[in-house]
Amino acid sequence: MNIKGSKVTCIKTFSFVILLLLSSITLGSSTYHRQSKKEVKNSSFRVVAYFRGDIKEVQKYDYQKVTHLIYCFMYLKGNQIGFKNEDSENTLKECMALKKKYPRLKVLIALGGWGGCETCSSVFSSQEGRVEFAHSVQEVLVKYKADGIDIDWESPVIGGYKDHKAAPEDKENFTQLIFTLRKTLSKRFEICFDANSTKDFIDQSIDWKKVLPQVNFVNLMTYGLPTDKRGHTGHHTALFSSPFQSESIDKSIKYIDSLGLPTNKFLIGAAFYSFVVKEVDSLNNGLGQNGKFKSNVNYSNVMLEYTEADGYQYFWDSIACAPYLYNPDQKIFVTFDDKHSVSLKTKYALQNHLGGIMFWRLNGDFYADGLLDTIDKEIKNLTK
Repeated sequence: MNIKGSKVTCIKTFSFVILLLLSSITLGSSTYHRQSKKEVKNSSFRVVAYFRGDIKEVQKYDYQKVTHLIYCFMYLKGNQIGFKNEDSENTLKECMALKKKYPRLKVLIALGGWGGCETCSSVFSSQEGRVEFAHSVQEVLVKYKADGIDIDWESPVIGGYKDHKAAPEDKENFTQLIFTLRKTLSKRFEICFDANSTKDFIDQSIDWKKVLPQVNFVNLMTYGLPTDKRGHTGHHTALFSSPFQSESIDKSIKYIDSLGLPTNKFLIGAAFYSFVVKEVDSLNNGLGQNGKFKSNVNYSNVMLEYTEADGYQYFWDSIACAPYLYNPDQKIFVTFDDKHSVSLKTKYALQNHLGGIMFWRLNGDFYADGLLDTIDKEIKNLTK
């Protein structure tokens, strides 16, 4: 497959709902592959929502616009999968109850997450551990009538969270884990996993040729992307590479494609949350400057609390196809996804025949007229 980057610019031409000063940095024009609506025919296009949080929020979203809901998280209890507590179990039950109203919705359980896979390297290093785990997954899926499992091990071989164990053997052990799951689980159950989008992960963590035929899809975590200079501001979920940051969705997809891997199994990620950085100099309105991480803020809260009235100015990077905010008085920089950037990501995924789009996390959005609605409108516009 040839992932192209031509023809349609990412220049933003409209103002934002609550915001802000309509400003634009004119660093150039990033572009992506454009096809006519007739060419975009992808009935298997997935829209995958992650949910982690308050059980009271589960029922507040329109799941007609989602193909998969992934409940987060379950953890290893010895060699078996288990709930953190009774509240977590009740949240899964609430997610499963959605299927009465949305019978086509698939609900998957997720293992791990950032900081949630401390013993994965050890448990999955033996066939005994992998088999016991796979059988426990089968039991949970049958008991709660779920539709599959998402493995969020961050990350085989290269590690990730603090001092969690990682070893070169993780790559083969991950392969054997997926094979064991596919052999153990009933065929109706789906298997997917989460993957970092960096070259180190793609090259070292997964034996793609062996693993991809055994899974239904891969969730490419194209958010929280590193900048070229450690400790400097950038776009944490850029669609295209820019002078301030080489890591981007397009870079990852093109690299995956260059390896001869089927890109229709990969979903790109949108961020329903932001990175807020403090102590950022005003040069270039905060972009590409030194700063210190302050917090992560949900998209809905960014829209309500980081407004023009609060001193935040809105900017659009026309190369990266990414928005950002800067408050010159407080010297605060905010990198996030908005409706325009999410719309462009959805187009990119559809027009390049990727497996779909996913996002962390659903309950960072508004209940209505938010980023999920933007994804849904773009899909309908390009596939009708």
